[in-house]
Amino acid sequence: MNQDLEHLRLLSIFHYVVAGLTALFACFPVFHLIFGLVMLLAPGVFENHQHGPPHDPAILRLMGAIFAFVAAMIILAGWSLAVCIFLAGRFLNLRRHYMFCLVIAALMCMITPFGTVLGVFTIIVLVRPSVKPLFAPQGNPAPV
Repeated sequence: MNQDLEHLRLLSIFHYVVAGLTALFACFPVFHLIFGLVMLLAPGVFENHQHGPPHDPAILRLMGAIFAFVAAMIILAGWSLAVCIFLAGRFLNLRRHYMFCLVIAALMCMITPFGTVLGVFTIIVLVRPSVKPLFAPQGNPAPV
């Protein structure tokens, strides 16, 4: 039982680390977001008066809207996943919400390489017969 508690504590710490890394890497599309917003709000920036025909501002606005929308959705999804991973780490530490932790561990397997390793180890620990009783039922305090 002490080994299970130690494993849950370590998994909780590693969840915090992976949540931070996930939030950081989810910020990478911010360049696409800025570029898309520039195309959407100031299409005249891309005008080249010396060479070639002028660009259609409507097309630039459409492409900018697509760039900005897709980038914003990717950033939002990444940050949402980071929050869920952070909460799973917190819940592992408190030994609450067993099913939430198990589902997030499965979702973390998509985040290579650290999320995959942590997700697999979390699933291995959570499916042990000795671990599930450590989690408190809904509404009751966790056993100490």
